[in-house]
Amino acid sequence: MKKQFIVAGIGTEIGKTFISSVLVEALQADYWKPIQSGGLDFSDTDTVKSLVSAPNNTFFPEAYRLNEPLSPHAAAALDGITIELSKIQLPVTERNLIVELAGGLMVPLNDNDLVIDMVQQLNLPVILVSKNYLGSINHTLLSIEALRSRNIPVEGIIFNGISNASTEHFILNYTKLKCLGRIPTQAEIDKPAVRKLADSLVGNWQ
Repeated sequence: MKKQFIVAGIGTEIGKTFISSVLVEALQADYWKPIQSGGLDFSDTDTVKSLVSAPNNTFFPEAYRLNEPLSPHAAAALDGITIELSKIQLPVTERNLIVELAGGLMVPLNDNDLVIDMVQQLNLPVILVSKNYLGSINHTLLSIEALRSRNIPVEGIIFNGISNASTEHFILNYTKLKCLGRIPTQAEIDKPAVRKLADSLVGNWQ
């Protein structure tokens, strides 16, 4: 059975791309980022490609490549275009797939649609990436509440960065979600680090 997931973050600068790399490696999965805002010279797709060791991954092209590192709706406006959900179609693959979102769930794509609307359309379970900081409990629970309000399945949570046992225990106990992994802060992010972390996550899907 194919294992295909959307990687969402509780906000910006949470480490979605790094965690996506680890998941791509762990699941020997293909990768797709529907919307890239800014960083076109070395995109998140390029970053993931540079960090994984598996030889047969497919890296699908983005539906939208926007020039400025802004919220998708703002970056698209500066580029003179409007993001249309109908043009964002899940790639067809018989392999495992990791889909990485841009920004948080309630980030606008255009005047009417949010990232979470795209998640609902793509119809895949979500892996939520959380990071411990003041306010992260609130952001994590709000993200889960938003997903559940739309009946979007949540596969579990990955905690990225410095661990906080009390915070993580509360989130997991309150939500009853599975912890899929705790990824410590890395001294260096490279292929060996991603491979080692991927090995620690493989058992969650076996």
